[in-house]
Amino acid sequence: MRARKMWSWILTGMLFILAMITIIPFVWMFISSFAPNSEIVKVSGGIFPKPTTLSNYRGIQEKFDFLRLFLNSLFVSSFKTVVIIYTSAALGYVFSKMRFRGRNLIFGIVLSTMMVPWAVTIIPQYEMMTKFGWLDTYKALLAPGLVNAFGVFLFRQSIGGIPDEIVEAAKLDGAGDAVIFHRIILPMSRNSISALAIFTFLWNWEDYLWPFLMITDEKKQLLSVGLKMFSGRYGTDYGGLFAATSIAIIPVLVVYVVFQKQFIAGVASGSGK
Repeated sequence: MRARKMWSWILTGMLFILAMITIIPFVWMFISSFAPNSEIVKVSGGIFPKPTTLSNYRGIQEKFDFLRLFLNSLFVSSFKTVVIIYTSAALGYVFSKMRFRGRNLIFGIVLSTMMVPWAVTIIPQYEMMTKFGWLDTYKALLAPGLVNAFGVFLFRQSIGGIPDEIVEAAKLDGAGDAVIFHRIILPMSRNSISALAIFTFLWNWEDYLWPFLMITDEKKQLLSVGLKMFSGRYGTDYGGLFAATSIAIIPVLVVYVVFQKQFIAGVASGSGK
């Protein structure tokens, strides 16, 4: 018991140190968002700026149309998150509960796409968007990646843990695959939905390169690209950048707070299995 308690304290201390290493940069960024640039670039100085100011937050909208870009990112990230969750759950149900020839082969091909670096597909996707005439439109941002191999794998493993007897009992009662999927499988996959929602929203919210390549109209651009407006030719407005970034983090935190209970429950149940 004494050795177990000692290891528990050691692990707790290590986790605390790692948490501090992760959190401290964000705390410093948030505190610095209330400081003038002259204080931020100082080599020496305390953690808390003197004097503090709200001018960085007031000047965000003057630098660029922050609110519009914020809503653009929120729409694109939310839309892709919902669609990816649905397609991943549907394909996960197909690969786990339906029996057909070549099922494992097709699933293996889907998994193999996870091994291809995303950078390799940039040029082919760019050419496709050009031929479709989708450049500078939201179609170019929404269409690619609506089927996610990681999501399919996640739901395939999760739905595979649901007893086949439940599906068979539903079929005996006259339920079709669509009814079984929407009324039985999806409600029983809340943990996987929460996990994929957090990861997918984060990936799309922070995506920079693809919106930068696809969108040239500033009114259609996303927030991740718009933040570069704070970097000029002769300097960077660090105060404004930190203030805008602090606000940009809020949607990700909200998504995590909403889904964290089911996400942690999914991790716990997975470790128990």
